[in-house]
Amino acid sequence: MKKTYLFIIIAVIVVAIGWLAVSRTGQSPSTSSTGDTATPNKQEAQLEKAPNFSLQDYNGKTVNLSDFAGKPLVINSWAAWCPFCKKELPDFAAAQKEFDDKVVIIAIDRSESLAVAKGYTDQQSITDNLIFLLDPSDSFYRSIGGFSMPESIFVDKNGNIVDHKRGPMDINEMRERINKLLAS
Repeated sequence: MKKTYLFIIIAVIVVAIGWLAVSRTGQSPSTSSTGDTATPNKQEAQLEKAPNFSLQDYNGKTVNLSDFAGKPLVINSWAAWCPFCKKELPDFAAAQKEFDDKVVIIAIDRSESLAVAKGYTDQQSITDNLIFLLDPSDSFYRSIGGFSMPESIFVDKNGNIVDHKRGPMDINEMRERINKLLAS
């Protein structure tokens, strides 16, 4: 009898968490099991523009989304406390080197200080390999409806989000998604 009540309580909690996650982002349950935003057609995807931002890099220079107009972008939201980011950020650095000027990869730190963020990327030996931005108010993550870590959006040269990956990727998945972005 106690096991039955425990099972019911767990089932209710799982359903509630799922409902909260879906309602928080405003997405329908059609989001795929891989965490990608399901896009019914190309025209609808073009209506969703990448959120504008104005953030500082490690040197205090203000960087805006408009600085990258006409370029395909991968924008990753990460944090030093995120265990998945430890593997993913070096893979993003490798992807940036591999794709060179065909795509710009931007890594936006979530609400951490310069010392924490730069210390982390220095430890990973990738500080000079990507564009790292600081987001002290966590506004970018919220603007993309973030609820997992890390999260990445793939933005075409017209500023449209063509892909949204929730959760970590390895280098092979990055290559696949970047190639898809470049073909769009």
